Amino acid sequence: MKENFELLKDGFFTGERALYGKKDLKVEDSVFDDGESPLKECRNIELSCCLFRWKYPLWYCEGVYADNCTWFDMARAGVWYSKDIVIKNTSFQAPKNFRRCEGITLENVTFHNASETLWSCSDIKLNNVNVSQAPYFAMNSKNMEISGLTLDGNYSFDGSENVVIRNSRLLTKDAFWNSKNITVYDSFISGEYLGWNSENITLVNCTIESLQGMCYISGLKMKNCKLINTTLAFEYSDVEAEITGKINSVFNPKSGTITATQIDELIVEKDKVDPKKTLIKCSNIIKESDKPEWIK
Repeated sequence: MKENFELLKDGFFTGERALYGKKDLKVEDSVFDDGESPLKECRNIELSCCLFRWKYPLWYCEGVYADNCTWFDMARAGVWYSKDIVIKNTSFQAPKNFRRCEGITLENVTFHNASETLWSCSDIKLNNVNVSQAPYFAMNSKNMEISGLTLDGNYSFDGSENVVIRNSRLLTKDAFWNSKNITVYDSFISGEYLGWNSENITLVNCTIESLQGMCYISGLKMKNCKLINTTLAFEYSDVEAEITGKINSVFNPKSGTITATQIDELIVEKDKVDPKKTLIKCSNIIKESDKPEWIK
């Protein structure tokens, strides 16, 4: 504990704004029970083995360190409008955590219900974070460094910018829509419609499973990637793709180069795209079509 910090231990806090506006405070082995906004407007606080049972515990705070804490289901909208937050070894059962915050570090953290979590935040570091029930995780957030993320939830990273992800597992439909400057290394991604309407998406050493994935992207780069059960890929995308193994089907790429061992079906509508603008480097194209199956 830092010098000159006030220590509160074995506390049971109730009522609205129980510790409102406190500064230079450490709270250990304590429970924040019924009562909204118990730590609103606090500065330089350390929380150890604390339990949060009610709404809005940390709003408009600055300089927060929490270790081995628990946010129960009703502790929703837990950390909003705050900055310089470090949280480790902690479990969140409550939804809607982290909104419009700056400077967030999460390590060994589990979100059991991450609906509407990490929205419109910036300067974020995630290390070994597990996220479940997470529609629209990290929407409109930017400047993110992520390692060891396990994510189960659709529409993740919508509108996000400047994101680097490593060694992660993402089960997420409609991920990275409307996003910009996304790089993913050494990860597994499964989900329909990956990356639509985005700019500068780079995937390196990744395994991907997607229906109509990587479409409508300006500046898509894929290096040493594997595609499993991936159909109708690259529609209207500017793509530089190096695929190890086969692609089930490629549909109307806009421009660039696609390299693969095998393409089961290459579909190019010459009235929609100029086939001369895309180089297909594949010695084994099983079938070539000029119209998709649903038009025929």
